[in-house]
Amino acid sequence: MGFDFELVLVIGCLITGLGWAIELIWWKPKRLRRLNEAVATAGGQLPENSPLAEAKEPLLAEYSRSFFPILAVVLIFRSFFFEPYQIPSGSMLPTLKVGDFIIVNKYTYGLRLPVTGTKVLSLNEPQRGDVMVFKFPRDESIKFIKRVIGVPGDKVTYINKQLFINDKPVPQEYVGMDITGHIIMRETLGETNHLLWNKPGQGLNWTTEVPADSYFMIGDNRDGSNDSRSWGMVKEELIVGKAVAVWMHWDNFFSLPNFSTVGGIE
Repeated sequence: MGFDFELVLVIGCLITGLGWAIELIWWKPKRLRRLNEAVATAGGQLPENSPLAEAKEPLLAEYSRSFFPILAVVLIFRSFFFEPYQIPSGSMLPTLKVGDFIIVNKYTYGLRLPVTGTKVLSLNEPQRGDVMVFKFPRDESIKFIKRVIGVPGDKVTYINKQLFINDKPVPQEYVGMDITGHIIMRETLGETNHLLWNKPGQGLNWTTEVPADSYFMIGDNRDGSNDSRSWGMVKEELIVGKAVAVWMHWDNFFSLPNFSTVGGIE
């Protein structure tokens, strides 16, 4: 089960927001009222040793006032604008490597409420060739990243590692052989021109049709990706956003971050 940072942010905002609201509506007016009553009783000035003179706001109110604005800004920015994401596997090689940190545009495909993912504003729809982050259909607590191959209404066919969309072959060009033994191809899918990996040999042949409000997703590592060929379509409500750029590569905690791969994602 994946760690839901967005849910943690929402809970944090609710707790600190409630604490700050209680301070403004209840605790602070109560303290001021008691202080004013004590001042009136003392003839206009409290004794130096009076506990009311040193009355402080509750610890919850102090922390809430400090953390609520920060948590709220992070939640809004992360939910409606941009979200960081780390590539967990090699399914998108050679486009994205394990350890790449990318930026996901959350508003390209419309604005959605945090946690629930309910769309509140429709903007653009995913296009063939887009690299998209989405919730895994079999476990929505986990996020996957793949390339959009088929959009609603498409017929997607795969014959001997050649992709066909609506019975038309997707243009491919041989680039060379990778040191890992993979065949590198350059594919033009929609308006996107990207590299992909294939293993030598024959592949499985299949065909499928994409239903309404669904998308067919495949990794660029065509023979090393767990994707729609195994678990089916990605429904529209599972979309998280469009992957737009790599901003850092970091192999592990004991290595240094690498910024040589910074740039847009094709």
